[in-house]
Amino acid sequence: QVQLVESGGGLVQAGGSLRLSCAASGRIFSINAMGWYRQAPGKQRELVANIIKNAGRTNYADSVKGRFTISRDNAKNTVYLQLNSLKPEDTAAYYCYVDALLTPVSGTNRYWGQGTQVTVSS
Repeated sequence: QVQLVESGGGLVQAGGSLRLSCAASGRIFSINAMGWYRQAPGKQRELVANIIKNAGRTNYADSVKGRFTISRDNAKNTVYLQLNSLKPEDTAAYYCYVDALLTPVSGTNRYWGQGTQVTVSS
């Protein structure tokens, strides 16, 4: 099994910054992609950012481009999300995920973190 442990959420004033971390552990053979979704009350979960390992590519939601930065430490199986210039509309529960293979011949499965709350006050 794969476990994801998130940290770094909290309460911050508009214009402030936070850094989220998500560490994956378990019998992981390889990770193809890591990323973050968020879900605000009454809204659908949306992709915030992800990073594709083999392609070396990052993707961002239009609403966070230029403010959020995703990065990963392959040696630690950890993904980070730096949140700058936060706005009240960024308030949500943030969930990390990994697309991982447990063996060289297994399919890729998606695993989720437990979520961390980010609250931005105006």
